[in-house]
This record gives sequence, structure tokens and C-alpha cells, in this order.
Amino acid sequence: MDTCILNLIEQGDTIVIARNGVFGTRMCEVAMRGGAKVIPLDFEWGTPVNPQAIEKALKDNPETKFVAFVHAETSTGVVSDAAAIAAVAQQHGALTIMDAVTSLGGIPIKLDEWGIDAVYSGSQKCLSCPPGLSPVSFSQRAVDHIKNRKSKVLSWFIDVTQVMAYWGGDKGRAYHHTAPVNSLYALHESLRRLHNEGLEESYARHRAAHQHLLEGLKAKGIEMLVEEANRLPQLNAIKIPDGTNDALFRSTLLNEFNIEIGAGLGPLAGKIWRVGLMGEGARIEAVDRLLVALSAVLDAETARSLPLAS
Repeated sequence: MDTCILNLIEQGDTIVIARNGVFGTRMCEVAMRGGAKVIPLDFEWGTPVNPQAIEKALKDNPETKFVAFVHAETSTGVVSDAAAIAAVAQQHGALTIMDAVTSLGGIPIKLDEWGIDAVYSGSQKCLSCPPGLSPVSFSQRAVDHIKNRKSKVLSWFIDVTQVMAYWGGDKGRAYHHTAPVNSLYALHESLRRLHNEGLEESYARHRAAHQHLLEGLKAKGIEMLVEEANRLPQLNAIKIPDGTNDALFRSTLLNEFNIEIGAGLGPLAGKIWRVGLMGEGARIEAVDRLLVALSAVLDAETARSLPLAS
């Protein structure tokens, strides 16, 4: 996030940032620290970014240079229409910055087709790789913009012009940093496994695990937060059943069944559980194990007639 945003913006640049969860909010913080004029667009958590709202913001602020958004919002389990958002940005001459941390490997990403200019992801989500590496990509438009900056990038370490010289510049390779070799080997192995499986097969496996979870939850009368058309298969936002103590339920699941699920964040704290079905975790057997444990905890509490409400 730092790399993509801070390499592109300069002091006083205007950037429109969609906020429909934790990570859109974090984008705003990064851009403000970089000295940009941030125009936040807020959407209800659990709903996607509206491209029409982006278009209105660009019409109202024609000096805007960048549009930033989260493709797959990890805090809510919602996916936004990246192609439509990028198309609007291009019509108004703005570069796009996309968070694909939870997208990569789980749902389709078509950077060239959509016209995304800067994108970042993480190694630890659907790639099933140890955390610590962040794949990034820049379009030729973004590279040209960075090379023509009037000021230096705020951070020396993430300065892409320095890193491009490290990869092999016009004057030969320039030293920049010592690469985390073991982490790179791990990423290479994870990408090799994904390549062998096939992207479409990986997407289908994530969807199948998601659908299996939905069927199991429906049988228990448990509902989802996000409307079906906007749901992520790899991050499932589940409404906490009425009367259930969130913290007690999750701790019991962890301590008795060795299964950890995420809590709700921000305004969704205490209202949802976040269940990740990512990478190697997107398996029918993993979902079955969760459903058995979930039923056992809920049924045990009902049988004991314990008041679970806080």
C-alpha cells in the first residue's frame, strides 16, 4: 500500500479514495501522510464501491489524479467492480490504485484488461505463502508518471525508481537491498503450485468451498452479511446469531476445536464472524470441520440454556 500510493502521489495531489471497510480507510491514512489532498468516498460496510459515486466525485474534482479502492475488502467480505471503477477513472484521466490483498489467487484479476495502474497484494492470503512479501504491479502509465515526478519519493526503501535500477537499469544493476531469499523461495513454490493447479481451477475450488459453507450455514438458519452478487468466496462475513456471545463463541471454537475465525472490525465488531477460505484452506473438508465445530458449540450452549448475550 505504501509502495503503490507513495510512489505515485506528490504533495498536494488530489486522490479520490473509496472507503467501504478497514483497508480503504487505511489507504486514506497513507495518502494523507504523503501530503495528498484526500477525497474520501464512504459506502456502507458490507456493500461494494459504487462506480457512479466515483464518477460524480471526479466531475466535482476535475483536478483528481488518482482513484484508489479495495477490490476485495477483507474486513467485510465484499467485492467491488474493479473494471467499472477503472473505466470511470480512465475517462477522467486518473490513474487507478487497487488493493488486491485478498483477491490474488481467489478470484479473477485482469490488470491489463481492466486498465489498473498500480496494484498490491500479499503473500499470505490465497497464495498460501508465509507473510512478509507484497507483490506489486505498475502499468506503463504508472511507471512513466513515477519517472517524471517533480519530487523524490518520501521513503527511500520503497522508491520504485531505486528498485527498478536494482532489477537492472540502463546503467546496469545497482545495489538496493539484500533480498529475503527464503521468503522468495516460498513464494516461488506457492506460485508453482498455483500454476500447476490452474487459475480457473483455483477460482472454482474457492467458489465450491464457499458454496458448501453457505449450504451448511443455511441449514442452521445463519445468515450472511453481504448480498449474494457481491460476496467474496474466500472471505465470508457471517451474521452472529441473536443471543450468541461473540467472544465466548470464538474462544470456545479455538480452545476446544483448534479453529480460529476472525472477529468483526469497526462498526461490524460483535455483529459478524469472518471466515477465511483461502488458498489451501479452501477445501470441502476444512468447511466440514468448521461446520461440525460450529454446530457443536451452538448446540451445547442451547442445551445448557446458558444466557449468551453480553
